[in-house]
Amino acid sequence: MLSTHGTAFGILGVVAAASMLCLFSWNAGAADKPEETPAPRQAMTTALSALSPHPSLGDEARVFDRFVGTWDCDYTYFLPDVSTKHSVGELEFGWILDGQAVQDIWITYPKEVGKERSIGTSVRFFDAKSKMWRVIFVSPAYGALITVQGGTEGDRIVLRGVDDEGSILRWSFNDIKADSFTWRGETSRDGGKTWKREEEHHMKSGVVAAPPRSCRRAKAQTIPAQT
Repeated sequence: MLSTHGTAFGILGVVAAASMLCLFSWNAGAADKPEETPAPRQAMTTALSALSPHPSLGDEARVFDRFVGTWDCDYTYFLPDVSTKHSVGELEFGWILDGQAVQDIWITYPKEVGKERSIGTSVRFFDAKSKMWRVIFVSPAYGALITVQGGTEGDRIVLRGVDDEGSILRWSFNDIKADSFTWRGETSRDGGKTWKREEEHHMKSGVVAAPPRSCRRAKAQTIPAQT
């Protein structure tokens, strides 16, 4: 009888030890497992972004795919009094909506610590019916919603539209290279007979000399329409 009980207790001891070991191993694995569900306030942006263009775009994807990434911006604005205004910032390009559209964010750094940065955004998608890229620029601070459309013309990308005053807009990507390009904004108030250059921005790949994060991430004010 004592031998039987001793054997039973021995088996139970082995089973208990094995159970504890399995439980410890499972808990350790669960602790090491990365969080799969994004925080509620990040869920939308996580679902929005895409790593690459949708296959259905074919060769058209290359039109804007080459700009995906971060660019240093040297902004120049040509004012009505013939003077110019300069500022610096960055431009972020990335695919969204399962790779069916491209979104960009134009940021201008504040010149003083504590001041608001300027920020605006565009969404671009290829319209298979019109065979053109359609672009929507949004500037909440200015109450602006501007649409332009177009595509590749020679070695440039040219987009055309009309502003809220009825002037014709011509926005273009010029001198496109692997590590730089020039964005130009022009306006015509005589039906396209003459053009006035209002903006010209020089971009170089990568953020080289960004200001302190406190300046870059200050409250936003949207920059004038540009895309």
